[in-house]
Amino acid sequence: MNEDKELKKLHTPVKGMHCAACSTRIERVVGGMEGVSSASVNLANESMDVSWDPSRLQFEDIADRVKQLGFEMEPPPDASKLELAISGMHCAACSSRIERVVGGMEGVSSASVNLATSTGQFDIDPSVISVEAILSRIKELGFSAEDAQNEQNMFERQQAEARENIRTMRRRLIPAMIFAAALLVVSMGPMIGLTLPAWLAPETSPATFALVQLCLTLPVVWAGRMFYVLGLPALWRKNPNMDSLIAVGTGAALVYSLWSLSGVLFSATPAAYAHDLYFESAAVLIALVSLGKFFEARAKLRTSDAIRGLMHLAPDTALRLKDGEREEISLAAVQVGDLLLVRPGERVPVDAEVTEGRSSVDESMLTGEPLPVTKTVGDTVTGGTLNANGSLTIRASRVGRDTVLAQIIRMVQQAQGSKAPIASLADQVSYYFVPAVMAAAVAAGVVWLAAGAEFSFALRILISVMVIACPCAMGLATPTSIMVATGRGAELGVLFKSAQALQAAQSVQTIVFDKTGTLTVGKPTVVEIRVLGAGVSEEELLRLAASAEALSEHPLGAAVVEAAKDRGLSLEDASNFEAAPGLGLRAEARGRAVLAGSEVWMRQNGVSGVDAAEAAAAEMAGAGRSVIHVAMDGELAGLIAMADPIREESAEVIRDLHAFGVQVVLLTGDEERTARAVAEAVGVDRVKARVAPDKKAEEIRKLREEGRITAMVGDGVNDAPALAEADLGVAMGSGTHVAMESGDVVLMRSDLRALVTALKLSRATLRNVKQNLGWAFGYNILGIPVAAGLLIPFGGPALSPMIAGGAMAASSVSVVSNALRLKLFKP
Repeated sequence: MNEDKELKKLHTPVKGMHCAACSTRIERVVGGMEGVSSASVNLANESMDVSWDPSRLQFEDIADRVKQLGFEMEPPPDASKLELAISGMHCAACSSRIERVVGGMEGVSSASVNLATSTGQFDIDPSVISVEAILSRIKELGFSAEDAQNEQNMFERQQAEARENIRTMRRRLIPAMIFAAALLVVSMGPMIGLTLPAWLAPETSPATFALVQLCLTLPVVWAGRMFYVLGLPALWRKNPNMDSLIAVGTGAALVYSLWSLSGVLFSATPAAYAHDLYFESAAVLIALVSLGKFFEARAKLRTSDAIRGLMHLAPDTALRLKDGEREEISLAAVQVGDLLLVRPGERVPVDAEVTEGRSSVDESMLTGEPLPVTKTVGDTVTGGTLNANGSLTIRASRVGRDTVLAQIIRMVQQAQGSKAPIASLADQVSYYFVPAVMAAAVAAGVVWLAAGAEFSFALRILISVMVIACPCAMGLATPTSIMVATGRGAELGVLFKSAQALQAAQSVQTIVFDKTGTLTVGKPTVVEIRVLGAGVSEEELLRLAASAEALSEHPLGAAVVEAAKDRGLSLEDASNFEAAPGLGLRAEARGRAVLAGSEVWMRQNGVSGVDAAEAAAAEMAGAGRSVIHVAMDGELAGLIAMADPIREESAEVIRDLHAFGVQVVLLTGDEERTARAVAEAVGVDRVKARVAPDKKAEEIRKLREEGRITAMVGDGVNDAPALAEADLGVAMGSGTHVAMESGDVVLMRSDLRALVTALKLSRATLRNVKQNLGWAFGYNILGIPVAAGLLIPFGGPALSPMIAGGAMAASSVSVVSNALRLKLFKP
């Protein structure tokens, strides 16, 4: 396939999957279609990510192929069909006005507004009019609207469908369990010491005994009819799944029992046939498997608790200040620039800047930081955080899909839908698993028949092998753990962008830290100015250096500018500015040629006096300070020393990393002496200094060439190439948009302890996955031979089909329940 073609990508729900055989077959078949670049199916959240070349096939082609396999893909939203949730309508005049005004807009071919449901349906031409234009027009009419097909609404719809499915399962399960229990008493009562009345006993009333069992079995079969409705067609299409195993296994028991029933009714020895009924095996199997599926569905629903909790952080309404009045509006109606009032105890509705007031804001639900953060005029606040004790007036800066909270939710959803490499073995096995189990079941039955066993015994062996096999456990082993872990990570302020990143974090051998803003606080301040020459005073040196640095984006330059402002110095307009990344800058200010930067930059430009200042610069750097050399007209004028405090937790975190067996490297553009002073203070193993920003990726590549799995930790601002080059990029940024766009893992708070949390959570998750896979594979590897009667020749027991079915039901539930333990993870 031509990789230069622009691919179309889609994340869509897939309905009808019940086990790993289903998800694996869809993935293989769709992934093998001509024009499809990739397909990844997630059984746990019942979704598929697919990329394809739209010039070679359309979504409908993929959907048709999936439908042929017996499943259903949810189509993507039609861009020409717009559905809006509209609030603020009170009467027919409101709805009619929206309908008439929006319907008259260019690019809108039809408009239909329903007052009862507070929704609007619009046919539009996306090339002529945008959704934002329609939303803006509705707002001008005095109403608010939002896209009813956004991610949150889709998620809530899927959750509602899942809850309704659980209610349906419960309604069917209760009578199934009651009838199955009654059937078990009737059929097995004499074996456990219960005496049946004469009119029901098989010896005295075999026909009644058999017909009562049939009557008790039929409601159970009806309650579990989906096993047959889904399993038999899948078998017919040569795509057997777990439902097929249950349908064939219980179906065989039913057919054999009906044949025995005919013997009871029409043969000369009805009592003999009455003891050869297997109605209870079929009914109890259906009831137990249904019970397991019910518990499994409930547990799977809980794996989305984290996303549900994040979605509920944002309030439904906001209090807008307009023309001196307070107006309560829906969250969807908030626009960038709106002034909003947040009272004590209320949640911040959107990302915004504080314009008035002072308060403590609890950001723990987004960053994991337990202590409230004081916010005052000029500070930013994040939507979904909790205002504690003061009123804040804020100006909305990001709304809707652009807020940090919305981005977090999207990242968690994407991570939960992705597939970890460790799942590949289970996927490969599950593809062949069901056909292999069916073949093994038939082979086991035939072998026992050939060995002289009775047909009824061989049938029990066949049924036991069919129903004990559990492809579900294999399919759920990895994705359920990933879903719970990524959700728990988000609660702790650690965002894993994919399952691959979550798995990679546990195997990291080397972690590379940037210095400024990572091992240090990232807020350098000027602590010393030393004048050396060029006929300038200390104030003049600082003024001209700050004038040049004002055009730079480097944090050290910003510190110089801040120091000049603190002293009340007015800055000059600099011209002919030129920056050399990792070295320094040049500019002209007040008629003088100004150079500011490293010692290397000075020497490259032939500045005089550098050798004489070497001892002073070494003294400053030896104290862990960053040194800026400032030259005027080719002569070194002075040195400016910066102090960037080391984070209080840096040394502790590096000790923890050493305890994990991880090598720690410091990578910085600072002078060697400064870098080594910081490294010695916190316990770093290796130092790579004087590395320009554009060379950091190259240094990461060299470390990887040493054969070590390498992670890079930076702030995401000037580290993007290095983060991308590393096996694992970790961005620190207190939840800033820049940081969230960079790296594979995002630490939502500026605390390096979150890095240790990420590594510990990754290791806990991989342990959990391995436990799940070990149980899933071990259960099938041990259970199937026992069900086939392997222990019988050695004096061991034969496995009852009912016990086999119960074990199968328990296996899936145990895997999901084990995954849910990750909700209790504490760093």
